[in-house]
Amino acid sequence: FQVFKIEVLMNGRKHFVEKRYSEFHALHKKLKKFIRTPEIPSKHVRNWVPKVLEQRRQGLEVYLQTVILENEELPKIFLDFLNIRHVPTLPKAESCG
Repeated sequence: FQVFKIEVLMNGRKHFVEKRYSEFHALHKKLKKFIRTPEIPSKHVRNWVPKVLEQRRQGLEVYLQTVILENEELPKIFLDFLNIRHVPTLPKAESCG
């Protein structure tokens, strides 16, 4: 089976994740219930040539990065997927009155 090594940037830190496509797909199905999600790369790949696999890897990388950028609050399942224990939350501007 094929494992994809994905790198994402979050709060200025790089996180690496190595998972199978099926794990990304399972994550996507869960995330859709909680947050807006981008399209995930297609499940079906006709052939396992390196170029196609690299395109899929890049697609998964873009997918994760987009989830991070578009959602201020990330669900725990997403953080667990990336093996992130603690996310430093940016201080919110205090509202006056």
